[in-house]
Amino acid sequence: MAKPSDKTDLQLALAASRQAFLFILLFSLFINLLMLAPSIYMLQVYDRVITTRSPETLLMLTLVVVFLFVVMGSLDLVRSRILVRVGNRLDMQISERLYQATFKRALQVPGKPSAQPFNDLTTLRQFLSGNGLFAFFDAPWIPVYIAILTLFHPWFGIFATVAACILIVLAWINEKSTQSLLSEANREHVQSQDLAQSNLRNAEVLQAMGMLPNLLARWRGRHHDYLLHQSHASDRAGALSNLSKTLRVMFQSLILGLGAFLVIEGSLTGGMMIAGSILMGRALAPIDQMIGGWKGFVAARTAHARLNALLSAIPAEPQRMPLPPPVGRLALEAVTAAPPGDSRPTLWELNLLCNPGEHIAIVGPSAAGKSTLARVILGVWPVQSGCVRLGGTDISQWPRERLGPFIGYLPQDIELFDGSISENIARFGNVDPARVIEAAQKAGVHDIILRQAAGYDTQISSSGGVLSGGQRQRLGLARALYDNPVLLVLDEPDANLDASGERALLHCLRQLKSQGTTVFIISHATAILDHVDRVLVLQEGRMAACAPARQSATKTAEPPLKTGDAPIHSIRMRARGKPEESRLAPPLSPEPPTS
Repeated sequence: MAKPSDKTDLQLALAASRQAFLFILLFSLFINLLMLAPSIYMLQVYDRVITTRSPETLLMLTLVVVFLFVVMGSLDLVRSRILVRVGNRLDMQISERLYQATFKRALQVPGKPSAQPFNDLTTLRQFLSGNGLFAFFDAPWIPVYIAILTLFHPWFGIFATVAACILIVLAWINEKSTQSLLSEANREHVQSQDLAQSNLRNAEVLQAMGMLPNLLARWRGRHHDYLLHQSHASDRAGALSNLSKTLRVMFQSLILGLGAFLVIEGSLTGGMMIAGSILMGRALAPIDQMIGGWKGFVAARTAHARLNALLSAIPAEPQRMPLPPPVGRLALEAVTAAPPGDSRPTLWELNLLCNPGEHIAIVGPSAAGKSTLARVILGVWPVQSGCVRLGGTDISQWPRERLGPFIGYLPQDIELFDGSISENIARFGNVDPARVIEAAQKAGVHDIILRQAAGYDTQISSSGGVLSGGQRQRLGLARALYDNPVLLVLDEPDANLDASGERALLHCLRQLKSQGTTVFIISHATAILDHVDRVLVLQEGRMAACAPARQSATKTAEPPLKTGDAPIHSIRMRARGKPEESRLAPPLSPEPPTS
């Protein structure tokens, strides 16, 4: 048995609703006892009212049974409302934790984000709030109805037991025959949804290059497989459900015939015959309801399993002791890293020390590991070995919500979010107008924002809306600069900028230098490389060089360089895979220098 500490948040949330389920079970007890009222009323009408011909007795029995029906309906209403609130409470308790787990999984499996966990939570909540769950609460009272039928006559009890066993066997066959098909259908459905979401995110590319028919064919294949498995499962479940309903009605009629036979023999009264038929239908109803709602139960069970697997794989962040604000001193200590989910390293044994306020450019050919290094510096991707320290503290020890304000990041693909420009710059926290304007001015986007229809209150979408690519990049830079972070990582910050944008970027870098902000820049632009302190060259995941950037390095009169201290022109040529001129510095030592 799992210890409480080993349980997932979903299991703990369901356990917290245990008292509510006990109340539902208690209400089900009284509801099922009150379900005996129609049979008892029928029994009394046939065996007492008709024989005595007493209207007063009929009136009293009718008033009593009406009162019992009102009580039963009220209890059923309360039971339904309790289940609705249990589902809502579960959603409120688990949704935030699920959001965080889904977010972290998107980091661990880049390129495959999915909102399926939220659909699973909706499926589970709807099942808990629906009528399908009532059958499972009513099923334990089936032996009570059979016992009462046995009291009427032993043959009634035997007949009801056989009928219940037949329907239970049908329910078991329904589970075994549809389980694999429904699981496969759910898997295909999730994959087809993920594929459709991916296509929608790249709608412009698909439209521009006419790729929609090809990708539509791929989605159609996945969707067809989902429909095929779903149809097979529905056909089997439908056949068994119809068979169950038919048998239940037939058994209810046959017990009436059995009762008539017993009445003819004189071992049963007419009232017992009618009441037995009603009790028989009530005894078999929960089994019939379970077979009819089995599809919903299987969907909820699958959703519960997926949610448990996700929450188990991504545990909640432990509470950590608050740390003092970091300084911009970054150290890489023998860092080896790879993209999440990939065991092959893309960075090998990197050692680097960057002092506060230092600006370092990261260059290298494609697939050299530049973007991996940027994500490792930010702490977005974990390292396989080694350590990344910011201000002397392992960056993985920082709670991300506390570390985030001290870090700025401008990715290659700028992602803005639905909201106002000021909210995007302020990272959707408390909007401080002075800090928002300061960040926009540093990024050179202040005047551009003022020309918008509503200025800083202009609403933009996740695609940028009215903003051009260069404006979106400047806005992303302003977001990275908000609240004066101590560490800034810029990945190709000049990719979409025009001449004025590049001038604004260089002016921003000079401001950051004067403020003592540590900056890492992934770029091959000459103008940017001339304004950094050092250039770090990556080749096949290893540090080929980390040398000072000297504007006069191409002069032949320059004195010989130390090992690992190559001129900037030589570094540019090496990063682009071109041969160096013979008049430049001698080849570097094969061992990467440690800064």
